Amino acid sequence: MSSTINGGISFWYADHGTPAPREPLPGDESADVCIVGGGYTGLWTAYYLKKAAPFLRITVLEQKFCGYGASGRNGGWLYNGIAGRDRYARLHGREAAVRLQEAMNETVTEVIETAKAEGIDADIHHGGVLEVAYTPAQLARLKEFHATELAYGEKDRTLHGARETADRIRVAGAVGSTWTPHGARLHPVKLVKGLAAAVEALGVTIHESTPVTEIKPKHAITPYGTVRAPYILRCTEGFTASLKGQRRTWLPMNSSMIATEPLSDTQWESIGWEGRETLGDMAHAYMYAQRTADGRITLGGRGVPYRYGSKTDNDGRTQPATIEALHEILTRFFPQLAGVEIAHAWSGVLGVPRDWCATVTLDRATGLGWAGGYVGSGVATANLAARTLRDLVQQDSGQAGTTDLTTLPWVNHKVRKWEPEPFRWLGVQGMYATYRNADRQELTTPTTQAPRLARIANRLSGRH
Repeated sequence: MSSTINGGISFWYADHGTPAPREPLPGDESADVCIVGGGYTGLWTAYYLKKAAPFLRITVLEQKFCGYGASGRNGGWLYNGIAGRDRYARLHGREAAVRLQEAMNETVTEVIETAKAEGIDADIHHGGVLEVAYTPAQLARLKEFHATELAYGEKDRTLHGARETADRIRVAGAVGSTWTPHGARLHPVKLVKGLAAAVEALGVTIHESTPVTEIKPKHAITPYGTVRAPYILRCTEGFTASLKGQRRTWLPMNSSMIATEPLSDTQWESIGWEGRETLGDMAHAYMYAQRTADGRITLGGRGVPYRYGSKTDNDGRTQPATIEALHEILTRFFPQLAGVEIAHAWSGVLGVPRDWCATVTLDRATGLGWAGGYVGSGVATANLAARTLRDLVQQDSGQAGTTDLTTLPWVNHKVRKWEPEPFRWLGVQGMYATYRNADRQELTTPTTQAPRLARIANRLSGRH
């Protein structure tokens, strides 16, 4: 691992280069809509609002540069998963949750088609999502997961046994898999750079190197001046805790990734993966991977899941033990890659609400809005959230009425705050230690039952 580039934001930036800096906020300004955060959520929101109402003066404020956070560090999974769906079914009924899922299914296509229409080449390959099981307990969870997805209306999902799974991809010891067409692989940085350029071309103002320290009704406060606007939309995901009064709103969960060197044709022949599906598993501390356009494997999972006091990293540097753990997952899946060099390793944060439910909100009394808490499923969910914020703003300002999106069950959902320290640090560390222990037990003990501690951790954490 000595040749591994560690940090530098992400492999995606090493591959495509960091963007030329945009000017910071020059002083006090006014706008019709001020968006805080220049990642997928903020940029998509600016895009859809400006397309719907070209007369709007829209300003985006970004603390570093567009895509510096999770939008430039994620695994490139454009897929139909959304955090909190089962809870929304319990709160609002199955039909409402099905409508939310259908909206997510359509969002995958929306992103692909919009990127094409805007001329954004983000290495998108619409190969679907393949999730595999390689222990008896994982297989039981996979079958239950598959049945649940069918119950939420996903009739085009398919279930595969060991032989059919191997025909798609030869994961060592795989005993089954489930595949959905509602997913695609992409290059995160190419998408966020292209989106930022498209937004500017529409006439949206983007100020980078402009950290917002506090959001108040009609005010976004920065060291360089204040932007005043009737609508202030917070789109800060894993960096929300840095804002005044928001430390316990969403927990910044850490996720880490590695990228291999490009594999040879012989190595790819031994693996398969010709469909270039995004790849996941049924472990409690799950992994996620893709086959990149230039023939690498990028693979991610939880390393150090949380830093005390809701701290976030700067350049994505990753602990050596985490790099080794991700390498072990890679070689567990593909033993023939034991000698492959890990070219890059990096980390980033994602936003986790206390009840693990993604939300989109506009407070009509104050004009404050926000979206996020995607729990790692934000590449597609950010697009749905942005279109929903557009509709909520247009509805509130009298430009439009109620839409299908504004009545989805995640709109205006209220989440309680995380516990104060040290309780949230102890809770998150304990939860992931339990999950890792459960995964180890399942690898060594042939049972279809998940370890009892993992089930308890799910209940205590609020994940299920």
